[in-house]
Amino acid sequence: MELNESLSIKEIYQKVNEDPESLDGLEIEIGGFVKNNRSSKAVGFLSVNDGSCFDNLQIVYDGQNEKISAIRLGCSIKAKGKLHVTISAPQPIELQADEINLVGSVSEDFPLQKKKTSFEYLRTIPQWRMKTNTFNAVFRVRSTLAYYIHQYFHEHGYYWIHTPILTANDCEGEGQTFNVYADYKHPEEFFKKDNVHLTVSGQLHVEPFALTYGKTYTFGPTFRAEKSNTIRHAAEFWMIEPEVSWAHLDDIEDIMEDFLKYIVKHTVEECASDIAFFEKRIDTNLAARLDEFINKPFKRVKYEEAIKILQEAQKNGHKFEVSDIKFGLDLGSEHEKYLTEVYYKGPIFLTDYPKEIKAFYMKQNPDNKTVGAVDLLVPFIGELCGGSEREVDYDKLLNRMNELKMNIPAYQWYLDLRKNGSIPHSGFGLGFERLVMLVTGMSNIRDTLPYPRCYKDMMF
Repeated sequence: MELNESLSIKEIYQKVNEDPESLDGLEIEIGGFVKNNRSSKAVGFLSVNDGSCFDNLQIVYDGQNEKISAIRLGCSIKAKGKLHVTISAPQPIELQADEINLVGSVSEDFPLQKKKTSFEYLRTIPQWRMKTNTFNAVFRVRSTLAYYIHQYFHEHGYYWIHTPILTANDCEGEGQTFNVYADYKHPEEFFKKDNVHLTVSGQLHVEPFALTYGKTYTFGPTFRAEKSNTIRHAAEFWMIEPEVSWAHLDDIEDIMEDFLKYIVKHTVEECASDIAFFEKRIDTNLAARLDEFINKPFKRVKYEEAIKILQEAQKNGHKFEVSDIKFGLDLGSEHEKYLTEVYYKGPIFLTDYPKEIKAFYMKQNPDNKTVGAVDLLVPFIGELCGGSEREVDYDKLLNRMNELKMNIPAYQWYLDLRKNGSIPHSGFGLGFERLVMLVTGMSNIRDTLPYPRCYKDMMF
């Protein structure tokens, strides 16, 4: 039978499920890194992974071969031989090796060994941690989620707009940005503007495109200089930000729910082995929670009603660290946790926030005290998405910006959108790493980023 060099381990397992007879006796060559090596005098077994899926391929070799028996965890190898399929066996497929070649050895101080290694330690060696079971699965899920994000938008008629990383505008208006300076021996301005920083959001820059193309989104890195050393904050992270013309608040909630259910459903199906591992080792309730996320409608609750629920909980003896619960409170994680995990027991859309605690660009409601904003709050994650209908009334937007003492000339281009052919539009932002946390059960945002950049925490 002709040698097949093109099959990945993922493709081998797919064929086992579809047509096992076609694989039995097939001669192949496979390359990968060693996950385990055990041998006796009679027979040896190498578990090899090539990164294409969570599952390893077992390679059987002559146990008396001392060179192969000495191959260590982490070594890269190439093996030739014939596949042997036994569907009823615990190991349904294995490679009976005719030849195994060591391609890349590892030193005795290679940091990944058979013993269990903490996530904290693995963060100090990000160049190796993707070879462990946990992070091998995390980053495959991350990639798959990104694929289905683009697929959803493409199927639904959105255009992907690449918004700038260098900007003179702070979308959130809080000033917690990384400023950018040119590194010259004799300092001089690189840009004519004197306040250039790394973007905190692509929203402002994608809005003009939405007003032309109708449906747009941006998906890229964003940066926030918050001095927050928590498990849910990073200095560099990725944001997905759709912007839709003619959409009002209810519309953007519908889009948000449909979008999230689509990408989570498809990722869970494609990464079934990874999800099974996470449920076994990371979060025993993961599969059930994801099933509910996909199949149950999200509750829709007004902010004012949520405040009443929290006040009632407090009257009934529930203790909150931030106990001054009243209209105008910027809800903390403890309040979000109570609403999603205790009261509603699932995701909720929280809408119509006080305008004082929300961004300047959000549409002001007729009551003059709230804005058409929405946050999606999810059990064990907190805020997953935040969005709003955008204010399209020029005078209202200008007055709000003046109230906040913003630099109006810097935002005049944005204001001008409200004077020339303005139409209703809405959008939201999704923190990509929090989505990865949701799907994997990982509890620290650092463990969803390939190379974490967090406050006082960056290796290289």
